[in-house]
Formats: sequence, C-alpha cells, structure tokens
Amino acid sequence: MATGYKVWFTEQAYRHLGAISRRDRKVILDAIREQLVHTPDTETRNRRLLRDNPFADWELKISQCRLFYDLDVANRVVRILAVGIKERNRLIIGGEEVVL
Repeated sequence: MATGYKVWFTEQAYRHLGAISRRDRKVILDAIREQLVHTPDTETRNRRLLRDNPFADWELKISQCRLFYDLDVANRVVRILAVGIKERNRLIIGGEEVVL
C-alpha cells in the first residue's frame, strides 16, 4: 500500500503563508492535510490542473485563498510554490497583485 505524499513549502511560499491571517493559515493547513496528502493529482471542484501556466501546475481553492503547487509523482512530493488571497478578480500573493 502506498503512503501519502510529503508536502514541502518553498521558502517563498512560507513567506506568503506568514502574510496571511492566523485564521486563514489554519484553514489552509487543514485543507493541505485533507486534500493534498493522499490525492493531489486528482481534479476536483476546488483542485485543478492549470494549463499553459508558467507559475504552477496545480491550484487548490480554499475559500478566498489560493494555493499553487507542483507534483513530483515519482518521489511522492507536493511542492507548494505560492499562497495567495483572491479578492474579486485580483490575486494577492505576498502583498502584491499577481497576474496569471
């Protein structure tokens, strides 16, 4: 039986997480444990494969938060690249607006 995926944050993603409120951080970390440890490569209503996106391969929507990650399936690693907040049609990552 295969074990779950390991979740690694890039240094930059840790900084992004630190810029988010404590409440939202808890929601994000709970969602990571629930959704990315066992089946990070399965598309769902809140988890999707990004096509033609140089930023990340996958996006996980958690309420107004967005988590961007890549997968290393061979080594069973989820690498979190960025964490942001979606405000209407704007995405704020690390205090700056980002266009995807």
